[in-house]
Amino acid sequence: MSNHLFDAIRAAASGDAPFIRVNGGRTWTYMDALDLSGRIASAMDTLGIRPGDRVAVQVDKSSEALILYLACLRSGAVYLPLNTAYTLAELDYFIGDAEPRLVVVSSSAREGVSTIAEPHGAIVETLDADGTGSLLDLARDEQADFVDASRTADDLAAILYTSGTTGRSKGAMLTHGNLLSNALTLRNYWRVTADDRLIHALPIFHTHGLFVATNVTLLAGASMFLLPKFDPDEVVSLMAQATLLMGVPTFYVRLLQSPRLDRQAVANMRLFISGSAPLLAETHVEFRKRTGLAILERYGMTETNMNTSNPYDGDRIAGTVGFPLPGVTVRVTDPATGTEVAPEETGMIEIKGPNVFKGYWRMAEKTAAEFTADGYFISGDLGKIDGQGYVHIVGRSKDLVISGGYNIYPKEVEGEIDQLEGVAESAVIGVPHPDFGEGVTAIVVCKPDATLDEKAILGALQDRLARYKQPKRIIFTEDLPRNTMGKVQKNVLRQKYADLYT
Repeated sequence: MSNHLFDAIRAAASGDAPFIRVNGGRTWTYMDALDLSGRIASAMDTLGIRPGDRVAVQVDKSSEALILYLACLRSGAVYLPLNTAYTLAELDYFIGDAEPRLVVVSSSAREGVSTIAEPHGAIVETLDADGTGSLLDLARDEQADFVDASRTADDLAAILYTSGTTGRSKGAMLTHGNLLSNALTLRNYWRVTADDRLIHALPIFHTHGLFVATNVTLLAGASMFLLPKFDPDEVVSLMAQATLLMGVPTFYVRLLQSPRLDRQAVANMRLFISGSAPLLAETHVEFRKRTGLAILERYGMTETNMNTSNPYDGDRIAGTVGFPLPGVTVRVTDPATGTEVAPEETGMIEIKGPNVFKGYWRMAEKTAAEFTADGYFISGDLGKIDGQGYVHIVGRSKDLVISGGYNIYPKEVEGEIDQLEGVAESAVIGVPHPDFGEGVTAIVVCKPDATLDEKAILGALQDRLARYKQPKRIIFTEDLPRNTMGKVQKNVLRQKYADLYT
């Protein structure tokens, strides 16, 4: 029987070649991973898990957790990774909505999760970061030669819930075809081979760490250093043995704070990739100055996997996310009319390609509303395509500020503020204003020992921005609220400063 995604993974695997290297611990070969994934798949079959059943997973990062993902692919189950920070109240929503047949959690969480999972008919098993747990106890007594379930390109492989910053979280349905096509495209575009060794410091409940980092590694027959979390000293130490790093902008900011990061430290590294949040141009320039290497920034979403990438060969331009990937079409349209705008004009980014998801779980009306009549997914991201074809992300449509009837794109204002001496970073939001509808408001984080004040920043912006774009207020803070992937949570800032002008 054919299993669309796992057949491709199996074909790329070389039995005795290393797959997962745990620093100071075990090295898992591809044969080891195939063996354990077969045993776990057999254990799930014994538990009554059938193709199409959802398997929800909220566990700490480990080799066994990654291999559980492979077991789900083999069994035909739909993999549902959940952020380890979710509370029981949040889990209750996800479990009630997805109705998983099996929920896998850490041993310490089993009792609490059982109280919400069992009323929904779910079985609860455990998997801990040290490679123990009831699921692995069951797998130990099973056979490794599991007969993989038949899965086509159109069958679901995973459901990933969106962050839910507005309204209820939506489950994005990703098929075997979505995941395989995107991983193969990225493997080829970034020239990943079996000789590559990835530093994997990302969480595995998110598209970036799971479907980009892991699937690309698997389909290249490459290997990875699996780190439980990002530690700049450990990452710098591993660079002598590694060739790739996939990270979020925070990784690169923290690496630049290390005096050990220099050209000699990265001599063995082939490629640094950044995504999941905007990379400041300042970070891009400083990293290149220190290392001689340009970070490759790309753009993706939970619903689409990766859409664009700066080139492997050619200019990696700071502030852009590069070109549409092969097979992916990106266009920019007027949000009001849906008509395509000219180059350099800002509008709504729309995406079409084999990477685009099947729709939102049990939300047919919402799915229909997010696609155009000719099949493009309406991303909710505002951006433009410049004269050279590079895609620029301006911001989320929900973050657009409308002040006095004028549209203000926060990224433009942030770009001017971030260039000021003494500014580490900024976030521009719109909050209710009695005269203007929304007041442009800048939340600013200063560099250590900076002596900036509100008057200084407002004065510096007078000749840089049109008057209507200039912030009404500058608020100083020690840091900006971020989600687990490093994205600034502007909804949190809007709530916090909602009464600023009242």
